[in-house]
Amino acid sequence: MKWKEQLLNLTPYQPGKSIDQVKKEYGLDKIVKLASNENPFGCSEKVLFTMNQSPSFFALYPDGYAAELRSLLADHLSVKEEQIIFGNGSDEIIQMISRALLGPDTNTIMAAPTFPQYKHNAVVEGAEIREIPLINGEHDLDAMLAAIDENTAVIWVCSPNNPTGSYVSESSLLSFLEKVPEDILVVLDEAYYEYVVADDYYRAVDLISQYNNLIVLRTFSKIYGLASLRVGYGVSNQEIIKVLEPVREPFNVNKFAQAAAAAALGDQQFIESCRQKNREGLEQFYDFCEKNQLQYYPSQGNFILINFNADSNDVFQFLLEKGYIVRSGKALGFPDSVRVTVGSKEQNEGVLEAMEQYLAKQAAAL
Repeated sequence: MKWKEQLLNLTPYQPGKSIDQVKKEYGLDKIVKLASNENPFGCSEKVLFTMNQSPSFFALYPDGYAAELRSLLADHLSVKEEQIIFGNGSDEIIQMISRALLGPDTNTIMAAPTFPQYKHNAVVEGAEIREIPLINGEHDLDAMLAAIDENTAVIWVCSPNNPTGSYVSESSLLSFLEKVPEDILVVLDEAYYEYVVADDYYRAVDLISQYNNLIVLRTFSKIYGLASLRVGYGVSNQEIIKVLEPVREPFNVNKFAQAAAAAALGDQQFIESCRQKNREGLEQFYDFCEKNQLQYYPSQGNFILINFNADSNDVFQFLLEKGYIVRSGKALGFPDSVRVTVGSKEQNEGVLEAMEQYLAKQAAAL
């Protein structure tokens, strides 16, 4: 087979352990998954109502243009319908961008550590990857600018950043965008946008009209609670969307996902409630970290990265055996830390109690 050489040693995305898998493996009756930054409060009741009412036209293709969802989302964002592209999750749009712009004669710039699919897709396309280390968990935008040359095609900015939860301020982003050459696409990945409460956060969609080389990515997988249905979208100027559209797979967002996303968009009260509960949950983790003198990054997402000054796989395993699935930081570039999704108040209390037990075990071993 004449495979691309770069695929031969490329590891596919490794999902975390599932609840059913852990129950079976460890004989536990109750498992709480706090590993994938899903919404612990589920989705809007409007979504559930819509799903119960939807006729089951399984034999028919979905609307390839996603007309109803497109119209509602355009109104919500105050943009034209032609400025939106939909994906099977925002992951697929990352893949579209990589396929459209990256190749062996190009390079792409990103922070490190950040969301791994930027690098993964760049490897698949054979592009040179330029990773710029974070500074205190934040993007080093000056160093990213310095890495640009005539072969740079795409720059990825994840804000809030996964896995640190840090964000890029408005003044920093504007200064950065002013200096990026117009023939380089800047991808502003805002998967956790709806969780942000920082006063100096920017309004990304408003920046699209100012910068012709900017695309903003968002998703219904996080705060909207529709991770299993896979709906993401990109917003940019019409010219960029027009060029990307031929790369998009036909009928890539299924009928039920479109209906669910449309219903979810209509319940912003649910979104506000989830945002508030998330902030309250983060405070539980902040208090725990400060009490135990553990380092952490203040987060604008629905997760927190906590440094236990120990092998993150050991922390992960201990919590797993207590019935809590978190994400080891080893694969995320933080081998002494774990990333924990903010759950409900009760879920947070439970995992924090398990963390206390881990710290007590470590102290007793000294």
